[in-house]
Amino acid sequence: MRQVLLIVDVQSTFSPPEWLVDGVRALSARMPAVASVELHDEQITPFEKQLGWHPAAEDESLVEADQVFIKHGYGQSAEAIAYLKQLGVERVLVCGIQTETCVLAAGFALFDAGLNPTLITDLTVGSSLDRSGQMGINLWKHHFRQVTTRAEVIAELG
Repeated sequence: MRQVLLIVDVQSTFSPPEWLVDGVRALSARMPAVASVELHDEQITPFEKQLGWHPAAEDESLVEADQVFIKHGYGQSAEAIAYLKQLGVERVLVCGIQTETCVLAAGFALFDAGLNPTLITDLTVGSSLDRSGQMGINLWKHHFRQVTTRAEVIAELG
């Protein structure tokens, strides 16, 4: 199956647990990978004004990827979605930070673009509201149905 890994916001700003970084690195070394990095620009997304908080203005992905796209706010950039579409993959495996917000937003963008988003449930963490990510996993299953685990992906890769 032609597939790509989308790594959502695994960056210092969000203090990802080491197990997540290690797990995503191990998987990204075995398949094509694209990463997003969320940066703050108040003129684009008013985090400070509306939430009294904002991500860093400069940061980088903690996981190497074939392509890295900068985004501002929750959703993926149009450039990232266009790049993923051009790859002609059968599915996009999604992992990363904030299962119920940024990861879920990636799922909606992928779905709306006609791509097949599949969440890797054991390579995601939720926001401070639900660090387990279970709320986001449940929302993902409700909206997109497709979920898998790191072990299942590795078994498929052979």
